[in-house]
Order: sequence, then structure tokens, then C-alpha cells
Amino acid sequence: MIHCEGLVKIYKTDDLEVVALQGLNIEVSAGEMMAIIGNSGSGKSTLLNILGGLDRPSAGQVRVGEWNLLKITDDQLVQYKRSTVGFIWQNNARNLIPYLSALENVEMPMLLSGKFDRVYAKQLLEWVGLKERMHNKLQQLSGGEQQRVAIAIALSNRPSLLLADEPTGSVDTRTSDMIMDIFRRMNKELGVTIVIVTHDMALAGKVDRVVAIRDGMTSTEFIKRNPGLDEPGAQAAAAAELGHEEYVVLDRAGRLQIPAAYLKALGIDSKASMEFDGERIVIRSPKPLDRPQESE
Repeated sequence: MIHCEGLVKIYKTDDLEVVALQGLNIEVSAGEMMAIIGNSGSGKSTLLNILGGLDRPSAGQVRVGEWNLLKITDDQLVQYKRSTVGFIWQNNARNLIPYLSALENVEMPMLLSGKFDRVYAKQLLEWVGLKERMHNKLQQLSGGEQQRVAIAIALSNRPSLLLADEPTGSVDTRTSDMIMDIFRRMNKELGVTIVIVTHDMALAGKVDRVVAIRDGMTSTEFIKRNPGLDEPGAQAAAAAELGHEEYVVLDRAGRLQIPAAYLKALGIDSKASMEFDGERIVIRSPKPLDRPQESE
């Protein structure tokens, strides 16, 4: 569903150039539900904006389904956003029109795309648990209910890809669990590919695969040891406690990002010695070079 190779995004102003993504590689299968994690400034939101058609890549390859987002025209980009991708913001005000009812909010994207379907709009609101609230104005809904309306809006154009940027960042734990249950149901019943950007490892632990981004590149992956088994919200960053196995990610050239904690523990700065013993690749701190003694 998603293929990114050597993806680069550079933001330029008159006197400043910021490289947000510097050769990022990632693959996401159709029908997968996965999470992307990373510190602030790591590039995860930039990636989501590119996948959502909200930003243009600078270089590399980025494909979503049949769409080549590096070469897509402006008219094609409008069609892509209307037919292929749905987007959920952390700030649900970006999804919602305050003076409309929940149902009217879900119907609005259908009207804009010329695919009005009131029956489906009502069905979406039932799926997110708002059957009895669909005619309420937004000010009559709680923050969690508004976020669920936002999920229904994102699904109104029947997308094959759903992108969620910190979707539970502004709600309590109970509502967060409810939203994740909705995602899981939509993923299984509708076959929607779901990519969630989050800094919450407890939330990330509820999906089968987690990709960590550092300095604009994919660094490590966490894959659930028993896919399909939902785990309780463990408040732990360690992959073992989340029931995930940690892997470093290789690109096609064989490059990898070694976790900074490992390098620090070994005292490795800019160089390392590496050898292959027939079974393993061993990386060590470089040994001091033997200097010849000066003759007197």
C-alpha cells in the first residue's frame, strides 16, 4: 500500500534550510494497522503530511497504491485526497465544522466529492457509537465524541488508507481505548490500511508493528511476537514489555541506524570496527592505533 525509498523532504526559506526527511525507507502492506513513533522533530509528522497529500516530497520515491506522490499533478492530488486517503488530526477542530450537526459534518465531504450517501453517513456514526447523537450540534458533544465524529468524517470517502496524527492525544484513557477499538474494527471489517503517528508507546503497543523514526530516517521496528493478540495498555517503552521484538532497519545499500544507547554504552562516536565471524556481525569500539616508537 505504501512504498517509500530514499524519501527526502527539505524546507527552505531565504536564509534557512531544514532537512526533515533524509532518505527515509518504509513499506506498509495493504490492510495493515501500524504505528510510527519518534521524538519531536524526528520527521514523523512530515511523513504523514506527505502521505496525506498535504505536502510535497523533495526527492526519492513515495507511492501509495497506484499513486506516485513525487510526480503527481495538482489535479491528481485533489483526486487522491478525495478517493484514496482519509486524515484524522489531533486537533479535531481541523476536521469539524462547528455550526453543523455530527451527521451534516460527515455528509459534507460526500457533497464536495459528488458521492452523497446519507445511509452510509449514518452507518459510520453508528459504527463509532454515535447513533443517538448524530443530530446533535458539535457544542453538544464531548471532546471524545467530537473525535469519533472526526473518524467518521475521515472514512466518509471510503478511503483505502487512513492516517491518524496523535488521534488520542487530547482524550482520556477510556476514550483512547474506545478510539483504538474503532480503528481495529474498521481495519478488520473494511480492510482499511491504518497508519497512526504517536509518541505514546502504550498506544503503539496495541498494533502489530511499530516503526521508529530518528533524524528523518527509519531506525528500528517493533513487531508483535503474537500478532492479533491485543495487549492491555502497558505503560512501558521497552519492546519486551509491550510484547514486541525489536529490529534494526536496513536499507537496500545495507545501511542501518544503531540505537544511540548501544553506541554510547560501547563508547562509539564516529567510527566503529566491524567483523564477520561466520555467524554474526560484530560491531566494536575501534581499538587505539599502535604508534611506532620514535628512535632516539
